[in-house]
Amino acid sequence: MTWLRALAAAGLSVLLPGAGHALIRDWLRTLVFAGLYLTAAVLFLPSPEQIAAAGSITDSMELVTQEIDTMGQFILSFIVLFAAIDATFRSLGFPPGSNSKAADGPTCPHCGKELDQDLSFCHWCTTRLEPQDPEEPTDAEQDERPIRANN
Repeated sequence: MTWLRALAAAGLSVLLPGAGHALIRDWLRTLVFAGLYLTAAVLFLPSPEQIAAAGSITDSMELVTQEIDTMGQFILSFIVLFAAIDATFRSLGFPPGSNSKAADGPTCPHCGKELDQDLSFCHWCTTRLEPQDPEEPTDAEQDERPIRANN
């Protein structure tokens, strides 16, 4: 399931950089990659008025390919590729600890993110959690208990 999620994150990032990070709930990176891509698109692509003035979709695509220079193509492609690679590695858990922040409470044994104690599953990765029984005292703890006399 982790590989499927990684492929989905990569595919979404190719369509729109930042969308793959939204899938894995990495909101800061979602904003950064989407903002970078949209800023580069505004800087390097022709204005929306020029594209809309073209008669058909084919004419508008020809306009875009003629107007964008090699540097613009490189920058837009680099952002898309980097976003896809980053979303893939982040969804797989690389670098270690990238998916988990220092949590005060219990964490999911599968994804490592903080758990909601009221739920019986992880709301991040949907892993079902087994209810934890109160731990029985160990032999050493039983030996330390005072023995009560029955009177």
